[in-house]
Amino acid sequence: EEDLLNDVCREVVEKWSDSQVVDAKEEKEDEVQAIASMMEKQARMVVKPKEVSSQEEKQRKAALLAQYANVTDEEEYPFPDGSTGTAVNIGSEKSLFRNTNVQDVLNARKLERELLRDEFQKKKEQDKVQREKDKLAKQERKEKEKKRTQKGERKR
Repeated sequence: EEDLLNDVCREVVEKWSDSQVVDAKEEKEDEVQAIASMMEKQARMVVKPKEVSSQEEKQRKAALLAQYANVTDEEEYPFPDGSTGTAVNIGSEKSLFRNTNVQDVLNARKLERELLRDEFQKKKEQDKVQREKDKLAKQERKEKEKKRTQKGERKR
């Protein structure tokens, strides 16, 4: 019975491995078929380029050049504090986009400068107070040293 059992097990394993090989071949064939069909669909869906006349192309180029040629000094440097910025067409009707947060950015920079100025003032006052403390401490040390030397001279 054991020999028969081993033979049956071996046969089951062989049939199972054969079926796995067949399944793998079928899957590969299915994948290849799917890829081929996708490539055929893509080949059919080729988009024809839109033909633009040379006159329209020239007009587009001229409009773009005109848009970038109309930059004034104020638009190049829109910040009133003298800091430089990038060229921004704020009032231009032809611009492709409009920067709507210029005022917010300016206000944020102004607030940041004010905060830095306040911090600098506080630091300056702290330094002044510290210098006064150091000066008083130095004077006190001198007076103590002077008193000590006077006591030493009296004892002699």
